[in-house]
Amino acid sequence: MKFSHKAAIISVFLLAGMAHAHDGHAHIAPDHWLTAWSFEPWVIAGLAVTMLIYLLGLRNMRVKVPKSQRIFFIAGMAALALTLLSPIHKLGSELFSVHMTQHELLMLVVAPLLVFGRPGTPMLWALPFDARIKLTRMIHWVFLEKIWAIGSAPFAVWILHGITLWLWHVPLLYQATLDNEFVHAAQHTTFLGTALLFWWTLFYGRGGRMGYGTAVAYIFTTAVHTSVLGALLTCSSRLWYPAYLGRTEAWGLTALQDQQLGGLIMWVPAGLVYIALGLWLFAAWLRESDKRLTYARSNDLLRTLQNKGVQDA
Repeated sequence: MKFSHKAAIISVFLLAGMAHAHDGHAHIAPDHWLTAWSFEPWVIAGLAVTMLIYLLGLRNMRVKVPKSQRIFFIAGMAALALTLLSPIHKLGSELFSVHMTQHELLMLVVAPLLVFGRPGTPMLWALPFDARIKLTRMIHWVFLEKIWAIGSAPFAVWILHGITLWLWHVPLLYQATLDNEFVHAAQHTTFLGTALLFWWTLFYGRGGRMGYGTAVAYIFTTAVHTSVLGALLTCSSRLWYPAYLGRTEAWGLTALQDQQLGGLIMWVPAGLVYIALGLWLFAAWLRESDKRLTYARSNDLLRTLQNKGVQDA
């Protein structure tokens, strides 16, 4: 595994850690929700420090990072800031549907953009030379090599991300996120962390580089099981999360209607994002197959011409 790929471990945990904060606040009334921005110091500091490390690494690197990667990373950071600091964050405690929207933004917008930005190597280049060498050696430890090989296997990542998604929607655990800041922090961190690992593995790990077909299968099966969860929430006539009782009426929704709307968001828009990314990978798979076929035909033609030349001689 290339060093730049292993460097993704560092950026995954650094970026996932920024999604943890959830400040306590009073209930938000519909007439002033646009002013309900969050200014949690730890979130702002995390965003600022991450951008500073990334920009410093870009300046120190000898090889210029492609413009597309820089755009993806900056867009991902902007989306992360919007998700954690905009009124979406606080409204998540009032409306399940908005909370669901925040989670989908973390997993289906922020995570892929940051993965496409490939910030691992630039971030490592922000370190002093000696520290970078020591960290490189540490990453190549046999113990870490084995952990990374197991943890980045497509099937393992697919299972981990799927279990994380379903587990946090178990009513007991989900309600705990609304009552306990530490539990809520764990929810956001694991959502973003497993999503980063999921998309990185499929696009740049063994699932992407060594088998586009496998990556497509994992994306589409993820779309299926998340759609099933969304459908269960949408079609249920029973309220899964009583904590929203008394909070949604001010917004013109019953708690059950709000839950059904949240399920619909997971079911349809989120499912379409998975399908779109899956189709993009499928197209890349077809292009790679065409290249291999063209290469094979060229080799066959070359061998035929060489054999004919030998016979003529």
